[in-house]
Amino acid sequence: MKFLKSLPGKLLIGIIAGILLGLVLPESVMVVVVTLKYILGQIITFCVPLIIIGFIAPSITKLGNSATRMLGVAIVIAYVSSILAAFMSAGAGFAIIPHLNIASEAEGLRSLPEVAFQLDIPQIMPVMSALVFSVLLGLAAVWTKAGTITAVLQEFQNIVLDIVKKVIIPILPFFIAATFCGLAWEGSITKQLPVFLAVILIVMVGHYIWLAVLYGVAGAYSGRSGIEVVKHYGPAYLTAVGTMSSAATLAVALDCARKSKNLRPDMVDFGIPLFANIHLCGSVLTEVFFVMTVSKVLYGQLPSPGRMVLFCLLLGVFAIGAPGVPGGTVMASLGLIEGVLFFGQDGTALMLAIFALQDSFGTACNVTGDGALTLILTGYAEKHGIKEQSVKAVDL
Repeated sequence: MKFLKSLPGKLLIGIIAGILLGLVLPESVMVVVVTLKYILGQIITFCVPLIIIGFIAPSITKLGNSATRMLGVAIVIAYVSSILAAFMSAGAGFAIIPHLNIASEAEGLRSLPEVAFQLDIPQIMPVMSALVFSVLLGLAAVWTKAGTITAVLQEFQNIVLDIVKKVIIPILPFFIAATFCGLAWEGSITKQLPVFLAVILIVMVGHYIWLAVLYGVAGAYSGRSGIEVVKHYGPAYLTAVGTMSSAATLAVALDCARKSKNLRPDMVDFGIPLFANIHLCGSVLTEVFFVMTVSKVLYGQLPSPGRMVLFCLLLGVFAIGAPGVPGGTVMASLGLIEGVLFFGQDGTALMLAIFALQDSFGTACNVTGDGALTLILTGYAEKHGIKEQSVKAVDL
């Protein structure tokens, strides 16, 4: 019952209800469904630039104001971990997705009816403009030490988070239900849904492969056993599966990391809270594979390799600024999905649905991977003669 009250549970209910209704509703009722989907899509689309600015710019100011030598190292390894996970996922996507039984053709499908009326809600700025504006504003605030703007951005982030919690998240199940209702009414959902379930299982295997790579590299670099670290992470992994939030799992993750004799206590206190906010390798890996699948399903082809390289590089940047809350990565990167891959509302809806359904496992991969990066920090500190008392905690 608790699962059904969570966002993945509500989305699952929305998907099932949408499919069942789409199989039986007459065209006259589908007009109402299509109109409702259009209005909800307009609201979500309008909020995308606000989400980008509210998530990215304040995070940049926080990281900039806390800049130290170890912070720089932590950001670099978090970014490298994310983009390498993204490239691994993209490579797997190009190798696996063409062999999946994906029905992208429209033969024999019914066309959805037109909307009853249009309620256009223009965005305050294009998504790519919001991305560039967020980066420049955050950096400029750091360069000029603009305390007032930094405080305003933090307040704005709180406002946007409330918009996400009280507006976007409550309407998502209805938007997803309307989307799958339309797919079922067209007649394509019976071929597409099994593909999504198979993709989720493939992505979970990818999580475990990447964690093995991270801990292997961390152990080799630090000269300490990565297995000794990861063996303590069971409670944190399960907590992340239940909360779908790196931030909510932070206390448990700290407790697990402190039990490892191979992690320096000062690196644990510094690295674990920091990586909970900037290291989202599991979510990035998942999103890359999912966007390629959705592109194949809806648009009949995979994105070009060049476009995927650009998407992966930028996704690593914006994953650093994404909040450690359920769906934070995909929310922060909606601008990339629309601006770089040119996804429309249907593509965005499918991404939100399948990403949320596995978000708990992506978060668990993020949290568990933080232990490997903290082991790398431990090795770096020892190799460069950094004493424990010389590293200050970062106030996040």
